[in-house]
Amino acid sequence: MREMRVTGRGRLFVKPDRIRIMMNLSDTKKDYDRALKASSEMSTKLQKVFAGCGFSEEDLKTTHFSVDASYEGYSDKNGNWKQRFVGYRFEQSLKIEFESDNKRLGTVLYALANSGVKTEFRIQYTVADPESCRNELLAKAVGDAAEKASVLASAGKVKLGEIIRIDYSFGNSDIVSEPVMLRNMKMDCAAQEAGGSYEFGMVAEDIQINDSVTVCYEIMPLET
Repeated sequence: MREMRVTGRGRLFVKPDRIRIMMNLSDTKKDYDRALKASSEMSTKLQKVFAGCGFSEEDLKTTHFSVDASYEGYSDKNGNWKQRFVGYRFEQSLKIEFESDNKRLGTVLYALANSGVKTEFRIQYTVADPESCRNELLAKAVGDAAEKASVLASAGKVKLGEIIRIDYSFGNSDIVSEPVMLRNMKMDCAAQEAGGSYEFGMVAEDIQINDSVTVCYEIMPLET
């Protein structure tokens, strides 16, 4: 049986409808217990900040947490490079998501900026239903493969038969765009303070996603 393999590519522009705020907490303490305590105190403060903005405790998710020994390099009196222990460093990553709303975003960022918690903020835009977006994208990729196969079969003067198999490497990449990063902010230049909030006029760009599938078709000679 003769075969023809064709790779179809799909492209989709998705309008984001969700805002995700990613936060990173970190500090170094001399003792392991103090590092754990500092992490707990900072994350508890964040929970209170979001509770004041109308979120529940379960809305704030921890995506990563670690405590590791920290060292610094130095040169001794003989010029030899050495390392010395400085303490225990914790790192905690958290996220919270909500429906795309610049007014609520301004309220949340104002509360975070004035919380006293030193953290790095990243604003991401994403979608509430990524699975339906991926399914639509795959349908486009298969359709592209069918169109290419038809053109190739016509050019090669063969008849296109049934699909033998479809090869696809599933990828679960996040559908997200990240237009803004804010570090230890007071946001004096990034936005204008307005009654316990910041005024934002950001419109998120559509997110471009791509995927591909390889379709194997049976091909036969043209009937004469």
